[in-house]
Amino acid sequence: MKNMNLPNKLTLLRILLVPFIILCFYLPAAWGMWTAVALFIAAAVTDTVDGRYARAHGMVTDFGKFMDPIADKLLVNSVLIMLTAQGAVHPVATILFIAREFAVSGLRLVAASKGVVLAAGNLGKIKTTLQDIALPFLMVGDVWKVFRIIGLVLLYASLVMSLWSGWDYIYRNRNLIAQE
Repeated sequence: MKNMNLPNKLTLLRILLVPFIILCFYLPAAWGMWTAVALFIAAAVTDTVDGRYARAHGMVTDFGKFMDPIADKLLVNSVLIMLTAQGAVHPVATILFIAREFAVSGLRLVAASKGVVLAAGNLGKIKTTLQDIALPFLMVGDVWKVFRIIGLVLLYASLVMSLWSGWDYIYRNRNLIAQE
């Protein structure tokens, strides 16, 4: 880890924050969820910062291209599952989000087996941004009803983007599937 560049360290930090975010869901006091929101936002910010920093400073690595999406999936899907368990997100939405991630990850594994590293596309980045904004609103949706409404509108917009970007990702890389 000592020789790892800053963007890759931020990716690992995002992964390490996930168990603490989940733990905060179980804390009985209201500050637990606010702490979960703060940690989630901090982790989401690292997702934006590490990618921009890596591109700006020529630090893009195969490790980063591979692990960054995994860290993002772990963060977002963990919170989605926790919110689904609380009844704040419909289970079908969570299943669709996770199914899309499995499909895209499967395609990435096929590509990796052929020596190709597939980076995230712009549609997927929009999906992630919408999720990163929606989830904190849903996490504190019990505070004000308007938070829950804003969170759901943004989450369902991100679900549309998730399905669209997943289809686009598979379509653009269909040649990798056709070779199988």
